[in-house]
Amino acid sequence: MTELEMIPAARPLIGEEERAAVDRVLRSGMVAQGPEVAAFEEEFAAQLVGGRTCVAVNSGTSGLHLGLLASGIGAGDEVIVPSFTFAATANAVALTGATPVFADISPDTFTLDPEAVAAAVTDRTAAVMPVHLYGHPADLEPLLEVAAEHGLQLFEDAAQAHGATYRGAPVGSFGSFGMFSLYPTKNMTSGEGGMVSCADEEIARGVRLLRNQGMERQYANEVIGLNNRMTDIHAAIGRVQLSKVGGWTAQRQANAAWLDGALAGVAGVVTPVVREGCTHVYHQYTVRIEGASAAERDAVVSALREEHKVGSGVYYPTPNHELVSLARFAPAHELPVTARAAAEVISLPVHPSLSQGDLERVAAAVHAVVGAGA
Repeated sequence: MTELEMIPAARPLIGEEERAAVDRVLRSGMVAQGPEVAAFEEEFAAQLVGGRTCVAVNSGTSGLHLGLLASGIGAGDEVIVPSFTFAATANAVALTGATPVFADISPDTFTLDPEAVAAAVTDRTAAVMPVHLYGHPADLEPLLEVAAEHGLQLFEDAAQAHGATYRGAPVGSFGSFGMFSLYPTKNMTSGEGGMVSCADEEIARGVRLLRNQGMERQYANEVIGLNNRMTDIHAAIGRVQLSKVGGWTAQRQANAAWLDGALAGVAGVVTPVVREGCTHVYHQYTVRIEGASAAERDAVVSALREEHKVGSGVYYPTPNHELVSLARFAPAHELPVTARAAAEVISLPVHPSLSQGDLERVAAAVHAVVGAGA
């Protein structure tokens, strides 16, 4: 009997076109921030954020950090964020000197709950930064209403949501800025990098200054800045990936639709919700093992891997406010929906390189493991 190959939870897709693009840049001799970066910014803006000005940086975290700084966030400010996300969201706020304030999430989409945000506003609150988690848009309209009522800015952490839409408009086009990650496991990659979509030229210029030691012209430093530039090598990869991400997204959506049907009959498994008016791009296909403890969920993950060679991920097992690095910002009140999600979620393979046979194995494994109670 042939041993089954592991189905990975994620698989970056890097092909000959990306390699050729890198070779082209290396032959040109223009390796640092140059024409490839400028072209990538323009193409990303046109394709994914409705023409908003985009500024490329060296990582998604840098994008959040510089976007916050360019928007005037600093010491004494509070920014409301979810705790159920990757730590970079709160890290970026803390790095500005501001305070991340954690609010609870909605149980269906795992994104910031507007009512919880409204309850977390204080006289120091300057902004709210929802995360379009797993590729599903946050509920932007009521969040924008809360922001308007209290005179707050809204920023978008769209690290996982390239091409997602909310009521017909792309994510990254609603807030003062939006940030997209270009890490290898994201829906498209530049090898490493981030893209900041900016509501106005003032914010865009601020991000450009901050990414390049505070200068637009050499040795004419205007502000204290950082070295967060994207290289032309990374931009060249990103430009190729940008030409493919639409097809990859359609395949992710088709894979998710197939899994929805195949897992519909598994007791205790709650498949992803897509809210009316939203487009989900399925960076992750995240299910709940309803009512599970973290240990029971972890047993399911282990059984999928060990018994069925099906990889999966848990994003995220420890809420941000419980991390050693961020615990000093922990809210005084409980975040019950966040706690439940952290115990119940499993992200199953959904990436575009899955075959039909892979999808069938994933579904069969979930039926066998969850049906048997792991």
